Amino acid sequence: MTMTMIKPPAVEPVTLAEVRQFLRLDNDSEDVLLGGLIKAARETLEMQTGLALISQEWRLYPDSWPKNGIVRIAKYPVRSVVAVTAYIEDGTPVPIAGDDLHLSGYARPARLYLAARSRPALPLSGLEIDFVAGFGETGADVPEALRHAISTLVAHWYEFRGVYGSAQQPVSYPSAFERAVGLWRRVSL
Repeated sequence: MTMTMIKPPAVEPVTLAEVRQFLRLDNDSEDVLLGGLIKAARETLEMQTGLALISQEWRLYPDSWPKNGIVRIAKYPVRSVVAVTAYIEDGTPVPIAGDDLHLSGYARPARLYLAARSRPALPLSGLEIDFVAGFGETGADVPEALRHAISTLVAHWYEFRGVYGSAQQPVSYPSAFERAVGLWRRVSL
């Protein structure tokens, strides 16, 4: 399975003002740096946990049509399915009706059930699923522990930015970040 982000989050889960307050900075002279660190910290957290913090749109390309009709979606939480498109042998797209879909978006992994009657003729790589994942539209919708983890990682990177070269980064993660991420990391066998 392959997933591609179609629409990134409109905002970050932690604002520049919140990070400046966390770092006890009184001016905005390093806002460009801090903005980059916030984005990098969010991306790191999302990559390590499989979470989508702020609403973002993704496209999933399953390798094949699921035998039991259930597609597992590794992002969490999945809020809605935007579109499901099947492709027949000549490459013609066929939209699958909403009546043929059932989403269990807050399960982890999320599960999308596709009714058997919607099955296309093309068995391999003939399916695209567009969905929205994330806790909500603003940072206020994101669990506080995850927002704190981002602020902690930003502070760590801000403080140690000149100690090690870029080839040696990241040297470490702060333990508060590791603990918060560990609570949300999905481990499977």
